[in-house]
Amino acid sequence: MRSQRRNELREFLISRRARVSPGEAGLPAGGRRRTPGLRREEVAVLAGVGASWYQWLEQGRDISVSPQVLDAVARVLRLSDAERRHLYLLAGLNPPTPEVTPDRRDMCDGLRRLIDTWMPYPAHIMDLYYNCVLYNDAAAIVLGMRPGITQNCLVDFFTDPLYRSRSNSWERNARTVVAQFRAACAARPDDEGFQAVLTELSERSPEFLALWAERDIEDQGQVRKELHHPLAGLLVVESTALKVPARPDLMIVLHTPLEEANTAAKLEWLASPEGRRGAMYPVAG
Repeated sequence: MRSQRRNELREFLISRRARVSPGEAGLPAGGRRRTPGLRREEVAVLAGVGASWYQWLEQGRDISVSPQVLDAVARVLRLSDAERRHLYLLAGLNPPTPEVTPDRRDMCDGLRRLIDTWMPYPAHIMDLYYNCVLYNDAAAIVLGMRPGITQNCLVDFFTDPLYRSRSNSWERNARTVVAQFRAACAARPDDEGFQAVLTELSERSPEFLALWAERDIEDQGQVRKELHHPLAGLLVVESTALKVPARPDLMIVLHTPLEEANTAAKLEWLASPEGRRGAMYPVAG
């Protein structure tokens, strides 16, 4: 496996070097070249590393590398964020936190279509800090998502009286929700966005503080939710959190009806014109 990774590192660097012209790297074009792209020595000079060291890196030799040097090489080779992370993995380092590339920032229309297609089942989209970015009509009807509340899913979980009155599984799920948020915070320990959410919850929810002090950690996954809707009665759904590779700052949360309590049929009725007329809150959007 290690030999295979070194071979892949060599081929990857050669291919990325071949696609960068001297002009793109800020060098004079010079005469005709036998092979396209930059020479090894040029990459080394532009990255501020020794020519021999870069040659060893490209040959896949067992040498020590640092994130700073890999970032310099990635800059010279004009690597995308995904390619930069791939370089880290091939070099045997933990990859940096994914970033949103400028050409992927405008994806909200497509994500809106995705969660609307999930109707009549609830779906919403959160950012890194659990702020609600988008939600479909079913999330408004079933989960009580609506204008006028904080729109942070973690804060609302602990402080929104409407959601708490509907959640039969609140106490069981609270520990999981906090443990998952701690895992997200741990990946960005100095991020002020997480600290702002923690500060607000610390001031507003003693229950959150008690669970936070237990220091449990869980990855995002599936959570069983039992809800009591005033019109439809018991609803049993399974929420699944999905990452969006092109938008690492967002997470899609889809709620799938389980077979219990005839949940699917009830959700379909709640999304129907008859069900909407009886809903306690107007449909979002």
